[in-house]
Amino acid sequence: MSGNTSASLKKPGYLAASSLGALGVVYGDIGTSPLYAIRESFGEYGLEVARENVLGVLSLIFWSLLIVISIKYLLVVMRADNHGEGGILALTALVNVRDPTVKSGRWFLIIVGLFGTALLYGDGMITPAISVLSAVEGIQIATPVLEPYVIPISVIILIGLFSIQRHGTGAVGRIFGPVMIVWFLTLATLGLSQIVGNPGVLAAINPIHGISFFLRNGFGGFLALGSVFLVVTGSEALYADMGHFGKKPIQITWYALVFPALVLTYFGQGAFIIANPEAVRNPFYLMAPSWAIWPLVLLATFATIIASQALISGAFSLTMQAVQLGYLPRFRILHTSATEHGQVYIPAINWMLMVAAVGLVLGFRTSTALAGAYGIAVSTTMVVTTALIFVVMRERWEWATSAAIAITAGFLVADLAYFGANLYKIPDGGWFPILVAGVIFTTMTTWKKGRQLVATRMQIGRLPLKHFIDSIDDLEVPRVPGTAIYMFSRPGATPPALLANMRHNGVLHERVVVLSVLTTTEPRVPAARRTEVTHLDKSFFQVVLRFGFMEEPNVPVALTSIIRKDFEFEPDDTVWILGRETVLATELPGMLMWRERLFAVMTRNATPATRYFHLPVKSSLEIGVQVEI
Repeated sequence: MSGNTSASLKKPGYLAASSLGALGVVYGDIGTSPLYAIRESFGEYGLEVARENVLGVLSLIFWSLLIVISIKYLLVVMRADNHGEGGILALTALVNVRDPTVKSGRWFLIIVGLFGTALLYGDGMITPAISVLSAVEGIQIATPVLEPYVIPISVIILIGLFSIQRHGTGAVGRIFGPVMIVWFLTLATLGLSQIVGNPGVLAAINPIHGISFFLRNGFGGFLALGSVFLVVTGSEALYADMGHFGKKPIQITWYALVFPALVLTYFGQGAFIIANPEAVRNPFYLMAPSWAIWPLVLLATFATIIASQALISGAFSLTMQAVQLGYLPRFRILHTSATEHGQVYIPAINWMLMVAAVGLVLGFRTSTALAGAYGIAVSTTMVVTTALIFVVMRERWEWATSAAIAITAGFLVADLAYFGANLYKIPDGGWFPILVAGVIFTTMTTWKKGRQLVATRMQIGRLPLKHFIDSIDDLEVPRVPGTAIYMFSRPGATPPALLANMRHNGVLHERVVVLSVLTTTEPRVPAARRTEVTHLDKSFFQVVLRFGFMEEPNVPVALTSIIRKDFEFEPDDTVWILGRETVLATELPGMLMWRERLFAVMTRNATPATRYFHLPVKSSLEIGVQVEI
């Protein structure tokens, strides 16, 4: 957990407030699966709605929630926090290259982690669509005449949801938290009312029922596992949102409220369809009293809006991490909380998700159709997470190999079973998240490789900064009053913008600062390690600023914090000079031509460095440099 969060936990009421916020954001996806999970488990694979099959499905659901959420994610995976931050990209950073002797294998893990990250964007598009559709479809139960309005209402709700994201995750969570308390209590009440009439359904807790379900139904039972998996689809978002609220609030809300409520509602639906097999078409709504249908539709709609929040906020966190770690171009990132650094809003990602979610509703038109696209992304990412957590167990936690294998093997059996069952969804819509993941993965790897090529090309003929300083007297360059700060990513090298400025203008400033901003593989860098200042000869300074991958790189603020007698940052007397590369795709060895052109387009459209680093626009100067890759 971050330092700010740890300190805040000591404040009265903070844990309660964070738990309420976590309930309103983190558990929306998992909490709304009861709307469709039981229905889909029986509706697509021709399973008979018989008592033995119902108990089998309930057993699989119970043990999925217990093993995947309660044990794997909340007890094991969330231990692998990267200084308070979670998510597969933060986990990937923990296994980053540190030992040259294992470079090739480690890079394979990083590539796998990146693909897992890309998959979550596809799920971030599907979750709002299927959640909202499944809730609004309840009006067909209340009044069939309103069926033509399901799609328009769903679209309006989705547009409204994405429009409020600018207010921040914390604010959204405080609004949604109380609604989710009512939602989970309603789930528990509805389920308990049915269990009382058929308490024998509790026998499904015995895992024998799950095993016999597979033996009895064969391949059809295995395919049904792809729909059972819908009950845990919010697990990766849960981990990704850890940086928003902290570990403890997420754990408390699960064990105290969410898990018991989900078990009761699933078992209640099971008891109901045993007595009323025809109700399997929509057991959630049909088991409610007729007078409660409309209030339940309204509550479910609010809950599904909230369900979308977990993936949306998780996508924001993943994007910020990817930008800082150099896997995506700079985006405009807005911090929405003064205390929680993980709470961010990224307009470009927000509107991209909105357009995709609305398009999915218009394209698939029913939640049952969308269920075919749902699950393949998360099940694949869960396999990747298990592989990465094994490395963390061995290298970070220094566990014995036997213990690490024993635990991860158990997780992997479940992960691979879900993954295999979901593979059969690909023709029915599972292709969509894979397509999205492929596009995003290609974008991330192209950007990373392109930046490496640019750095390599600019290194050719690079002049060490010390040699440049030594040559100043021979060049007899006049010095003008003031301070010039040249930003360049390579400490110790002469910035091309400095050479270009001197060549064209024939002058140097009285004081020259060569500034390098580096991003570390930890989320936040302590103030004591933030800055490194080296006083060179002839009024030259080399300054290195280090930021974590979850920090906002506010360069002027960081420079202001430097306290040294020989270095004083005076904003009013400073000009910022940056190089702006114009990338030219060529036949030089590097990437395929189409990837080079894609990289050139991304470079042109990235957020300007002046905005990203919070530099004053009026005193900033960009000098163009052409780079052939």
